[in-house]
Amino acid sequence: MPRAGTVAPPTPLPAVPALPADLADGLRRLKLGTIRRLAPEVLHTAKVQRWTPEEVLRTLIEAECASRDESNLRTRLRGAGFPVTKSLEEFKVTASSVPQATFDYLTSLEWIPKAENLCLVGPAGTGKSHLLVALGHAAVAAGHKVRYLTAAELVEQLYRGVADNSVGRVIDTLLRHELVLIDEIGFAPLDDTGTQLLFRFVAAAYERRALGIASHWPFEQWGRFLPEHVTATSLLDRLLHHATVVVTEGESFRMREARTRTGRRTP
Repeated sequence: MPRAGTVAPPTPLPAVPALPADLADGLRRLKLGTIRRLAPEVLHTAKVQRWTPEEVLRTLIEAECASRDESNLRTRLRGAGFPVTKSLEEFKVTASSVPQATFDYLTSLEWIPKAENLCLVGPAGTGKSHLLVALGHAAVAAGHKVRYLTAAELVEQLYRGVADNSVGRVIDTLLRHELVLIDEIGFAPLDDTGTQLLFRFVAAAYERRALGIASHWPFEQWGRFLPEHVTATSLLDRLLHHATVVVTEGESFRMREARTRTGRRTP
């Protein structure tokens, strides 16, 4: 018995019994790692609080599903290859030239299962890449498989396929994704082979997968970096047939922010 004026040490809580070895082994074989980890605590709580069997099962299944959803999301994000993290909440629609109705349709993501395209064209710094990447992140969060590449990276992958006669396989692998985002189209001119490869990819995706592209060149000037006129025309025909076209304009957001920061430092 503790002396007067002293505080008795807290009674240690009983240890939660481990799962029987056969149950733990069965859950391991079924790859139910979250259930295996949480089951001892859940079963102990269920016994103390007199849960029904349905409550026990529901708690364990919901925990396993949530864990797998998080794991799948991380896997899709890694596979997407985004260069940065951008969110739709960060995109300032009112400060951009993107109509609100168009923005609402794009953020609904309804165009992805319809295999429609998104074409963003406009000067540098007007929000094209931000919107492209943010829509990609939203699509991943909604459960879609997404792949992001710059145009240079895409053509480089296709060129490597030429070397070992695997272009078709490279294209099929990319089109396993429900949405393929191609940024910076036109930053570097393509030769005839590069133009043909880009056309082959767009033609393979036509009415099969959704594409999202961004370019600082207006469509009528794509001949500046696509040397073969007939191929360029055919490529644009397929790209724009089922597409939402957004022309961004105005001052560069980056330049505007830089000027604002400079203004703040001016005494």
